[in-house]
Amino acid sequence: MATTGITPTSQITPDNDVLTLELFIGAPRERIFQALTDPAQASKWWGRKDHYHFTHFNMDVRQGGKWSTTGASPKMGDINVHGEFIEVDPPARLAYTWISSWMDVLTKVLWELDSQAGGTLVKLTHSGFAGNVDQAKGHSFGWTLVITWLQAFAERGETADIRS
Repeated sequence: MATTGITPTSQITPDNDVLTLELFIGAPRERIFQALTDPAQASKWWGRKDHYHFTHFNMDVRQGGKWSTTGASPKMGDINVHGEFIEVDPPARLAYTWISSWMDVLTKVLWELDSQAGGTLVKLTHSGFAGNVDQAKGHSFGWTLVITWLQAFAERGETADIRS
């Protein structure tokens, strides 16, 4: 499957509260939604050993359901993220709260999946940084990696264990 671009477009609002990323993925949105919400699949693609890798996901994928993940980072050691699903509208939208071990502030993540010819336009919005420039920039970098890992998994079946 062909892609229209391999680098996500990323923006942070001037007030450093919201970051957005967009990337075309050459796979149906049903496939992408499943990769985001199936714990077995998410643990296969979400990471790279030299950055970080989430290896265990727990997900109760319904509005009000809880989710969590744990993993490791060479720089930070053990890492974890948890939250609650706010919106579950397969295969178009997925929203959840996000509280991480490296930023103990409640933020919100929204995935929007728009079917297009040959694939899906994926838009990710992470909000709630409340002017924290370092966290907004750090998460922009991190989400850029995540969305390209998702693309590699959805298009080619690439998993974290083969990335260096």
